[in-house]
Amino acid sequence: MADQVRMRSPLSDKKTQPPPTGKWRDIVGLTVLFVLSACAGWVFERIGAPLPWMTGPLVFTAAVFMGPAPRLVVPTKLRAFGQVVVATQVGLAFSPEALEMLIAFAPVIVGTALTTGVSIFFVALLMTRLTGQGLAQAFMSAMPTSPVEAATMAAAAGVPTVPVIFSQTFRLAAVVLILPFSLYAIEGWPEGGREPVTLAMSDPWHIIMLAVIGLAAAQVFRFLRVPNPNFLGPLTAAAALAASGQGLAPFPPAILALAQIVLGTWLGAIFRREILSSAWRLTLTSALSAVLTLGACIISALGIAALTGVDWRTMVLGAAPGGVVEMALTAKFLEQNFILITTFHLVRIFIFMPNIPWIVRLITRHEQRKTNGENDK
Repeated sequence: MADQVRMRSPLSDKKTQPPPTGKWRDIVGLTVLFVLSACAGWVFERIGAPLPWMTGPLVFTAAVFMGPAPRLVVPTKLRAFGQVVVATQVGLAFSPEALEMLIAFAPVIVGTALTTGVSIFFVALLMTRLTGQGLAQAFMSAMPTSPVEAATMAAAAGVPTVPVIFSQTFRLAAVVLILPFSLYAIEGWPEGGREPVTLAMSDPWHIIMLAVIGLAAAQVFRFLRVPNPNFLGPLTAAAALAASGQGLAPFPPAILALAQIVLGTWLGAIFRREILSSAWRLTLTSALSAVLTLGACIISALGIAALTGVDWRTMVLGAAPGGVVEMALTAKFLEQNFILITTFHLVRIFIFMPNIPWIVRLITRHEQRKTNGENDK
């Protein structure tokens, strides 16, 4: 159902859906796209840009799809590869010492999640005032979750899926681009010329085992209907191994870079020219919602940092309304405590995901009663 909803994104309209092409042409086209995206990532790495292997492909793919508007669709299933690789890599860092640290920060983590939820609700209220859209739609558009999960919950609640998917994707892209560059602007741009990524691996069998464990865990979590199974499944399995002292060797840098290229390309491919030009109101609304949501979360994070004494960078990244995959990569690249920051986002997922459906249903019923009352007058 999630994949079906995802394909009915802003590209679902016949006017915006690219014409079908031959299968071999799709394969060639995707191959060329990913090769060029990798080149963009290399350029961003050479100039010292933050999160280069994701931001480079994202910017390049968005520019391509907003320009020539190729008859090409980046399959959602490809995103699963990037999620599994990143999740297993992050999970390997959950040592017993790290778990003790996470328990110590539990009150701050839970408090941040709740504060973020309140901030997003007020952003949704503001968006309804400014744009006239329904509160349920504005709430689903701003809530930090994956576009696929948001679309599934929106469809179940009878909320229009097109603006929700587009706003969710816009928000992810905005956070990935704005937050790292902003931190660089504050902290100072590092020198370029990083060491190139390589395929060097300490133990090939460990890499194979890690990939098998990640894929199997994703399937198990999907069978159990756990939200975001491609990330939470591999993360849980790898973290359990690491916490028990049986952690495997991590993926080579080149494989991690390839996973980021896939994620960045997938994000950039949503920004098609015909969507942005024909649905300019939706584009402006999505941009405004993304900026307001990011701003509200940053302000709340800085407030919590001032009250608790936790490093403000950790708090900003932990409260940021980005996806757990994207924020884990951002934290790791910026040399922040990515274990702690990932936990911020995981706790928020487990708090929000079970509760979003009934909150949306409650909002929808309230809006229906309000509309019926106005019609009766």
